[in-house]
Amino acid sequence: MLSEIPDDEFAAALDACAAEVLWEAGVNGPPVDALAVAEGLQLVVTRDYSMPNRGRFVRLADREENGGGVGTIVVGIAERPEREQWAVAHEIGESIAYRVFERLGVAFDEALPTSRELVANRLASALLLPRRWIALDGREHDWDLLELKERYSTASHELIARRMLEMRPPIVITVCDQGRVHWRRSNVSSRPPDLLREEKSVWHEVHETGLPMCETLDAETGLERIQCWPVHEPGWKREIIRSAIAEF
Repeated sequence: MLSEIPDDEFAAALDACAAEVLWEAGVNGPPVDALAVAEGLQLVVTRDYSMPNRGRFVRLADREENGGGVGTIVVGIAERPEREQWAVAHEIGESIAYRVFERLGVAFDEALPTSRELVANRLASALLLPRRWIALDGREHDWDLLELKERYSTASHELIARRMLEMRPPIVITVCDQGRVHWRRSNVSSRPPDLLREEKSVWHEVHETGLPMCETLDAETGLERIQCWPVHEPGWKREIIRSAIAEF
């Protein structure tokens, strides 16, 4: 089962399948339009704004295909374009999840629904933010979230930040909403420490000013650099912190 697959092998299978699908859909660079990918895969996207959820994948009967069916993605209402992009990318992931299982030698028909959902979620991220592109652009743009958002406009700020955790540099990502830590993750530890004094100082400055900030630290703190970006909207303040961990 998936839980027995090493993380690097699992990630490699996801990225390979995403790259394969983007090639089949004729997508050669960012930003990735999930609706264009669906069209390139001959998947039909329709809208049903009465749906309680954002999207689902169904296979409609096709007389010319002897009942084989036409892959159709039905999306519900989305508050913003990035959420619709994610919904479509997720349903594309649902439709191609079997490819990941085949690469890993896991029986797709025997997989639990939670495993299929996990694969679909990871594929959505890999489709909107292909590893080969984001790893290169991340280095070229010094992992500046706002610059990466301009280049990968169909992905949300949070999705880009989460994808950073799957790259090689050792980091901690923290998302703060309305003056509180919403979540905090690291790619080197399952339990990163609470915000350091230096991280709090940078975060509070960005929260108040609404301006991005970058601070280089003495390696003795355990961190090399703190980057923090505001994602502020009327009535809502979010800040995303990327803390580069000093080499062990």
